[in-house]
Amino acid sequence: MPVIIFDGGKLNPEQKTKLISGLTEAAAPGTGIAKEAFVVLLRENSPENIGVGGEVLATRLANKAL
Repeated sequence: MPVIIFDGGKLNPEQKTKLISGLTEAAAPGTGIAKEAFVVLLRENSPENIGVGGEVLATRLANKAL
């Protein structure tokens, strides 16, 4: 049973559905494994726990809102 792990920011339910479907649809033909065998794990991280370009993402997002 292959596992696909996605680490990223918070997602809404619609985004999660699309992401799980898209990852599974892309991986199945590429591996020759039936899509029903795939397990997709979504790990959501808060912006305070993500760094981008040496800056905490929460800070970066707050500065863009200004």
